[in-house]
Amino acid sequence: MVSAADQLVVALDVSTEAEAARLVRSLGSSVRTYKVGLELYTAEGPKLVRDLVSSRKNVFLDLKYHDIPHTVAAAVRQAGQLQVDMLTVHAAGGLTMLQAACEAAREIGQELKVLAVTVLTSMHEEQLQGTGIAGPVKDQVLRLAALALKAGCHGLVSSAQEVRLLRAEFGEEFLAVTPGVRPRGSDVGDQVRVVTPAEAIAAGATHIVVGRPIIAASDPAREAEKILQEIAVQSVA
Repeated sequence: MVSAADQLVVALDVSTEAEAARLVRSLGSSVRTYKVGLELYTAEGPKLVRDLVSSRKNVFLDLKYHDIPHTVAAAVRQAGQLQVDMLTVHAAGGLTMLQAACEAAREIGQELKVLAVTVLTSMHEEQLQGTGIAGPVKDQVLRLAALALKAGCHGLVSSAQEVRLLRAEFGEEFLAVTPGVRPRGSDVGDQVRVVTPAEAIAAGATHIVVGRPIIAASDPAREAEKILQEIAVQSVA
């Protein structure tokens, strides 16, 4: 059984290395995996990732690569040099781009996981239609998931509201990573399709990503521990 500590990913949604370092120190050994996204990576660059890896933390590099296949493959190779554990690509980039990303990850010769982002958790049906995609959000999630798994991606990023559908359609042999997770009573911010940690795990998520509820807490370590306990209880339910 996967431990709760392996399922929780804390999003370092801060703007400086100093803020990130303070948060990592405050969480100590209870958190093993950190997400580095666009804001922090743009501000601080690859050195921050190297520092996390050298301190024996796992890194989920969430830059959502979406470009021509050659460029995405080259970016994946560079991420591999940083020794990150997981990275994201946009499934909407198409089959050839996704295949190029997965092939580049295999060439690296390490356990680098390529995760395909389906539909952002900040989007609802009306917003999706505004991009030219007709129909329910769940239909687009399923279409993009099928494409990503066909290409060889190791996992999918979606709202936990769609994880149960993905498991029913595609089985258990892929990582299901769910952002937009909020402990009950938390401010949802700009997220739309949100669930609690327990609901995400019950739906079949292998990893949950939590940012602001931990970062903004007066005691981040205590908040992380509460979430870890919620995951652990649900995992044995």
